[in-house]
Amino acid sequence: MKTLGLLGGMSWESTAIYYRLLNEIVRERHGGLHSAKLLLWSFDFAEIAERQHGGDWEGASALLVGAARKLEAGGAEGLVICTNTMHRLADTVQAAVSIPLIHIADATAVAVSRAGVKRPGLLATRFTMEQDFYKGRFIEKYGLQPVVPNQAGRDMVHRVIYDELCQGIVAEASKSAYIDEIARMRRDDKIDGVIMGCTEITMLIGQQVFDIPVFDTTRIHAEAAVAFALG
Repeated sequence: MKTLGLLGGMSWESTAIYYRLLNEIVRERHGGLHSAKLLLWSFDFAEIAERQHGGDWEGASALLVGAARKLEAGGAEGLVICTNTMHRLADTVQAAVSIPLIHIADATAVAVSRAGVKRPGLLATRFTMEQDFYKGRFIEKYGLQPVVPNQAGRDMVHRVIYDELCQGIVAEASKSAYIDEIARMRRDDKIDGVIMGCTEITMLIGQQVFDIPVFDTTRIHAEAAVAFALG
């Protein structure tokens, strides 16, 4: 089994879910007392969020690259960035190390394609919804047509992520707001699936709420990471 290096703490709420899932999936595959071989670098998310909202992606990149190199030096054989948003810097991080990075958008796009979904609704941070690093990969590499909420929807989704989910707050009103936004997107934008494109969203909604395919990027990414580790 290869050792995975996790770039986490962005936020720690979802990184804790990653840790549980990675170990659960390894136990499902191998049984008994088996668990994942992991090295975890956990950031102080306030330092990352400040750079995100200030547009200081170069500063954020320096933090991730430094941590990735330390994980590689510590024995990591593959990298997992435990967040969708910070895959904005995935190419830079990959270029800074010699071990492979398991990309969350690639793993998710494969799952979406296999399900026959063509126009998935993408709920995520404002950075992921409005910038091209994630949507563009879906379009250019996989021929998908991701759809994001309108401005009011994007504002609501982003606010819930940072003001609530990243702080461990799971509110019924916010769950209802997400469900209503997806219903609107089904009606107005003709989406045929939902990508939970922020790892914390799995805390709020899931497949059980909808009758169209829902793609939990946290689980999908964890499964891809375990496949690499056991491959």
